[in-house]
Amino acid sequence: MDYQFDFSFLATSWGDILAGVWLTIRMSVLSIALGFAAGAAFAVTRVYGRPWARRTVAWYVDLIRNTPLVIQAFWLFFGLAALHIRVPALTAAVFALVINVAAYTTEIIRAGIESIPKGQLEAAECLGLKRWRVIWHVILPQAVEKMYPSLISQFVLMMLATSIMSQISAEELTAIGYRIQSETFRGFEIYIVIAVVYLVLSWLLRLIMEQGARLAFPRRRRLSGQE
Repeated sequence: MDYQFDFSFLATSWGDILAGVWLTIRMSVLSIALGFAAGAAFAVTRVYGRPWARRTVAWYVDLIRNTPLVIQAFWLFFGLAALHIRVPALTAAVFALVINVAAYTTEIIRAGIESIPKGQLEAAECLGLKRWRVIWHVILPQAVEKMYPSLISQFVLMMLATSIMSQISAEELTAIGYRIQSETFRGFEIYIVIAVVYLVLSWLLRLIMEQGARLAFPRRRRLSGQE
């Protein structure tokens, strides 16, 4: 193989790459934060809500988890445009990611809630605590702690899924890579750089969330012998 690697494009394109990284981080933070909040609320509804509310959440989760993310993004960006509803690319991208994070988070936290012994709920209610206080202070923290490793993995996958939003013109990292490749014709090199950047971002996100777990869940830290 007589291929000459050439990364000279980085000298003029590093600013664009950093801009793409920054937008990827912003999209990831927004989608994870909003998706987690919505997913936790939906999980509680799925377990403790009224029958019609439980069915509604179940339909939503099934719809989102069984259709491709790119199709959902297309519907929000191109489909709504056909109905004369203009949604900016970044708004459509974040909303598509949020509804995906929420759907998967719902099922993860629901599994955590259902793993909590029902006796804890009954004991707390016997002490006179209202149902919502029991859920907020007793059930939900334990459910999130139990399922935190799964949540980390899901959030990392969602961060990587931001690359799909290049298909609707969101100028995140992958879209910047497309543009640089079309200008320099150094596709192999630019995608090596993009892959390394995603690898670093994934590692940093996992590290931050694992450190957050040590602060948020001291009981787990004690049980694991880290104190």
